Amino acid sequence: MRHGMKHRKLNMDTNARKALFSNLTAAVLTHEQIKVTVQRAKELRTFVDKMITLAKKGQLSNRRQAQAFLRNEEVVAKLFSTLAERYKNRNGGYTRVLRAGFRYGDAADMAIIELVDRDVNAKGAKDLARVAAEKAAAAEAEKAASESK
Repeated sequence: MRHGMKHRKLNMDTNARKALFSNLTAAVLTHEQIKVTVQRAKELRTFVDKMITLAKKGQLSNRRQAQAFLRNEEVVAKLFSTLAERYKNRNGGYTRVLRAGFRYGDAADMAIIELVDRDVNAKGAKDLARVAAEKAAAAEAEKAASESK
């Protein structure tokens, strides 16, 4: 019988698979676009759509369910504020899977999974902020060093 065989196994044990999809879901919600294999992208759609649906409901119990799955408070905060507001009038279908060719090393079929109506500046925003802060700190240190001479 097929009871409880809802998702692909992806050649992993259950705990590894749960951790993989938790982390990939958090990555999609943070960056709003990631590149993974086609099979993972197709499975990932269900998890991302489920998290956005929880966020749209907006209750405390829904926030706790999302926190239990994602294990990242920053992602949950973005999910329940920005993304829930963005998709409040959309009834499902929050993600898009685009084919992206083949991976060089093992010729795996790759895909880009992204949020529909995504913010193009969200991808890499944390890295850009970190680099800007490092540049500002370096400039401040150089200014302090030149003043002390």
